[in-house]
Amino acid sequence: MQISTEASSKTQQAIALENKYGAHNYHPLPVVLDRGKGVFVWDVEGKRYYDFLSAYSAVNQGHCHPRLVKAMQEQAAEITLTSRAFYNSRLGEYAKYVCDTFGYQKMLPMNTGAEAVETALKMARKWGYEKKGIAKDQAKIVVCEGNFHGRTISIISASTDPDSNTGFGPYTPGFVTIPYNDLPALEQALEDPTVCAFLVEPIQGEAGVFVPDEDYVGAAIRLCRSRNVLFMADEVQTGIARTGKLLACCHSHGCSCTSGMCRNGEYANKPDVVILGKAVSGGMYPVSMVLADDAVMDVFTPGSHGSTFGGNPMAARLAMEALEIVREEGLAAHAEKLGVIFRAEMQKLVEEFSYVKLVRGKGLLNAVVIEARTASNGDPRTAWELCLLLRDNGLLAKPTHGDIIRFAPPLVITEEQLMECCRVIALSVKQFA
Repeated sequence: MQISTEASSKTQQAIALENKYGAHNYHPLPVVLDRGKGVFVWDVEGKRYYDFLSAYSAVNQGHCHPRLVKAMQEQAAEITLTSRAFYNSRLGEYAKYVCDTFGYQKMLPMNTGAEAVETALKMARKWGYEKKGIAKDQAKIVVCEGNFHGRTISIISASTDPDSNTGFGPYTPGFVTIPYNDLPALEQALEDPTVCAFLVEPIQGEAGVFVPDEDYVGAAIRLCRSRNVLFMADEVQTGIARTGKLLACCHSHGCSCTSGMCRNGEYANKPDVVILGKAVSGGMYPVSMVLADDAVMDVFTPGSHGSTFGGNPMAARLAMEALEIVREEGLAAHAEKLGVIFRAEMQKLVEEFSYVKLVRGKGLLNAVVIEARTASNGDPRTAWELCLLLRDNGLLAKPTHGDIIRFAPPLVITEEQLMECCRVIALSVKQFA
C-alpha cells in the first residue's frame, strides 16, 4: 500500500504531539492506531494490521465486540457512576456472577490491575495480623524474581526489574524475593512465621512468557497451605481464557473451565486469592477485581479500603457481558487449540533459522526469543527490528526485555487467520536474515 504524503503526515503529527505533550514513559512502536474490529486494527493512514498484542491481553474478546459496544451504549444512557456511597442496581448482580463463575465466595471490585494487586497486598497483611497472629508491622509477602505486578511504589518495591524501580526509592519494606519456579526456595522462605502471603504470576508475562514446571503452581499452593500462608495468583494477564483455561492456575488441577465456568470451588488446591483485570471488560473500560473466600475477604470493614469508580454500574454491566462472551463463544477451548498450532508453526522457524532461539507459551500467550546480532551491512538485528518488519507486513507485536517478542492475538482469531499470521511471521523472519 503506497502512503501519500498527506497520510504520512497524519502519523508524524500524531507522534509529534504525543512526544511533545505526553510524558515519555513508554516507547511505542511507530504506528498510530485509529480504529479496531475483532482481530484487526487500522492506522490513521488506513492500513490494516493483525493485532498480536491485544492491549497486553485486555481485548481477548476482540476489538469493539458488538455485544460490548451495545452494552456500553445502553448503560451509558442509564447511569455510569454512583460511587460506593450508595448501592447500585448492577453491583450485586455482578458480584454474584463473578463469584459463581470463578468459584469464590466474595469479590472486591477495583479498576486497574495495579489497584487490584495493591488491594490484595493490603488484604494479605491485614489477614496476617488478624488471622495468623503476626506481630504489628512485621508481615512479609514473598514474590518472585522477574515478576511484573504493576508500577505503584509498593509494587515496584517487590520488583527486580531496574527499568521499573530505579530512581523511585525509598522502597516499601516487607517483601521477600525468591527465584521463580523454584519450590525449594519457596519452602525455605515459608519457614519464616511472619510470611503472610506468596504473590505470583502462574505464567510470567512481561518477563517474556516464562511458563513454570507443570507441577509448580499446585505444589506451591500446597506448600503455602501447610504453612498457613495465602497463595495469591496474579492473573491480570493470564486470566480470562488467555492460556486455554478460564484461569491459568486451573491448569494445575485440571479444572474443566474451558466451558467458561470455573470449578475452582471443588478443588482443595485452588488459590486463596485471585487477582483479575484487563480482559474482564474486554478492553472497553478499566475493570479489575480481587476474589477470595469469606475467611480472607472479611478482614475488610467499612472505611478500610475503597475506590470511587470500583464497582460502578458501567463496569459491572460490561464485565458480565465480556465474561458471557468468553463462555458462549468457547474462547478458552479455542485458545488451547490454536495455541498448540501456533507453537508448532513457530517451532518450524526455530529449526530453520539459527537466530530464532525458542518458542514458549500456553494457549494464545506465547513468546519467541530472538538472538540479537549485526547484519552484514552493519545494521542491528534485534527483536525491535523484527517487530518493525512485522508491522510493515501487517502484523503488530512488541518486544519485551530486548530479545523476546510476545505474541498474544485476540482469542476470537480464527484458525485460518492464525495460519495467515504465521505466514506473515515466517516472511518477516526470512527478511530479518
